[in-house]
Amino acid sequence: MTFEPGTPPEQAATDDHVLATWLATTAGERLLQVREEGLEGKALKDAGDQAAHDLLMGLLREHRPGDAVLSEEGADDKARLSAHRVWIVDPLDGTREFSEPPRDDWAVHVALWEGGALVAGAVAQPALGETFNTGVPPVVPPSTSPVPRIAVSRSRPPAFVEALAEEIGAELVPMGSAGVKVMSVVRDVADAYVHAGGQYEWDNAAPVAVARAAGLFCSRVDGSELAYNQDDVSLPDLVVCRPGLADRIIAFVRAHGTD
Repeated sequence: MTFEPGTPPEQAATDDHVLATWLATTAGERLLQVREEGLEGKALKDAGDQAAHDLLMGLLREHRPGDAVLSEEGADDKARLSAHRVWIVDPLDGTREFSEPPRDDWAVHVALWEGGALVAGAVAQPALGETFNTGVPPVVPPSTSPVPRIAVSRSRPPAFVEALAEEIGAELVPMGSAGVKVMSVVRDVADAYVHAGGQYEWDNAAPVAVARAAGLFCSRVDGSELAYNQDDVSLPDLVVCRPGLADRIIAFVRAHGTD
């Protein structure tokens, strides 16, 4: 089945926020198409990963030919380390959930790192028909929960997060995809996402860019800065939360660790 990505908005020629949003949305549309092709299990996961990666690589070559790219599904070209602009993409975050229709907790991540910082990003949740982005930052509504809610992996929530939840009187909300967990804070489905089980730059670059644009607190679990376009792309831990929870979460981690 062929897929035509269409034409990006005119502003995408000069506006990286617009381009990131269009790229993530378009890759999401391609993934929805792959979901309709009759594949199951690993075959569906692999087809989704490859289709979204190939599409994003082709579109970035066309629309930002001078920029470097770091993708989960591509070889890591270390030339990016001397580049001024690097797109950090996860073509399909939450492959397990993607392969279990009709689950909607999977995403596409597209972020731009420039001169040492994340400057644009978009997280598409195609099954929801939503693309959260830095061009029009989402407005985080007031919390509707009487207790803090912490987004965690549906399959392997870290033990220390369970202890943290007990300490601060929080409840755990399981879901897939790192991007979906971060966007759950943006959407008032959760109030925090606390993770220390291992991630890579592409897992959280775009979600962090969007969360920061929305006014949320983002850091490593010890409160230190998140750094991107590093030689070692491992970025194993992360906190994204409403600002009012940050001190309590980081104090707990500093006192008790993540083991």
